Amino acid sequence: MSHVEKVGSEAMGRQSGFAVASRLAQKLAALVTLLALIAAFSVLSPAFLSVNNGLTVLLQTSIIGLLGIGMTLVIITGGIDLSVGSVLALSGTVCGLLIQAGLPVVPAMGLGVMTGALCGLVNGLVITKMRITPFVATLGMMLIARGIALQLTGAAPISRLGETFGLLGNGALFRVVEMRENGFPRVIFPGIPYPALLLLLVAGVAAYLLRRRQLGRHIYAVGSNEDAARLSGVNVDRTKIAAYALSGGLAGLAGMVLMSRLITVQPNEGVMAELDAIAAAVIGGASLMGGVGNISGTMIGAFIIGVLRNGLNMAGVSSFIQQIVIGFVVIGAVYVDQLRNRR
Repeated sequence: MSHVEKVGSEAMGRQSGFAVASRLAQKLAALVTLLALIAAFSVLSPAFLSVNNGLTVLLQTSIIGLLGIGMTLVIITGGIDLSVGSVLALSGTVCGLLIQAGLPVVPAMGLGVMTGALCGLVNGLVITKMRITPFVATLGMMLIARGIALQLTGAAPISRLGETFGLLGNGALFRVVEMRENGFPRVIFPGIPYPALLLLLVAGVAAYLLRRRQLGRHIYAVGSNEDAARLSGVNVDRTKIAAYALSGGLAGLAGMVLMSRLITVQPNEGVMAELDAIAAAVIGGASLMGGVGNISGTMIGAFIIGVLRNGLNMAGVSSFIQQIVIGFVVIGAVYVDQLRNRR
């Protein structure tokens, strides 16, 4: 090895080590922020640490987390997906209409998730084959999916879907209930909500995909340097299409969980949900420049958003002020990411 090559190799090693240390520092900062929020809201409201409120936070965070995982995959490729909120609504609408038509709940939910994946697939094809920027392509899908959901339902909710439909969103593992003498049930142990278990399962699979499978390595390679990835034999278009299809499928899954919680399909649900997903990914350390991000960081970011919304609600802060606060949080996270990239 020549002297120049040796110096270059050492420099690259130092840069790589700095990048890893920087990402760990950001994740640690996000975790400290989460713990600080929990401590602060516990002081402001003693009910914040109650079991029931903890379960509420888990249920709220499960939606943000599922959307955030899909968004992380897309952001790592250097893209963005603005359509996840509308795809969530369209997937739930398709599921509700199929159940009304007589299809059993489980197949209807499966087709709802497939609807989301199909929307993501279309996003990927438009971006890769038509060479339209991700921002514009997914913005178009956001309008199309929302419009279809509203047209199919006449902007009216779909109800009377049966108790089975509400099981995914409202059921829990190990829940213990006893019937009192007056005929009303009493919850002895609330159990672990199914949405929280589903989020844990999806997060584990997504982390394994990113770190241990070829597709995950290709996603990082495309986001780090698309031209270099292509020259290395990576099928860039296929990788991007897969990332957007997974994002759409997870948006569809989030739609199933949310509509099941409501036991009613609402075509207007999911408005601005894409911003929560982006916020969770960015707060967790994903770089909007691409090539950087991980699932554990996104989970921390999702819980920060969930705890922040829940705590501000309990403090009586209006939803408009909550949007302002979360907006500042996102700007701060992106600014930190830019500082890291400059260094």
